[in-house]
Amino acid sequence: MTYRYFLTYSGVRLPLNLVGPLEPSDLGNRNTFFRASYDADGRIATLEKLVYGEVELAHVYSYRADGTLAHARVTLGDEETEVPCDATGAPVRA
Repeated sequence: MTYRYFLTYSGVRLPLNLVGPLEPSDLGNRNTFFRASYDADGRIATLEKLVYGEVELAHVYSYRADGTLAHARVTLGDEETEVPCDATGAPVRA
């Protein structure tokens, strides 16, 4: 799997908007960064926030054929949250 690396993200909508691209050579001096993998259509498939080499936060995204977000799985520590999304890609509130 090939990863791309980022400094942080902006906004609160899913999928997260990763900003501040980093080169792999930049990671040696960083304690915290995000890494992401992408699907064949260039959409974020997975992202992880790494802090001192440990995954602190993880998102896994799946998309509909039209490109809208269908589902997200968010893991924070030991807690995992499933987030179904409506036809517009917005989270469905319970």
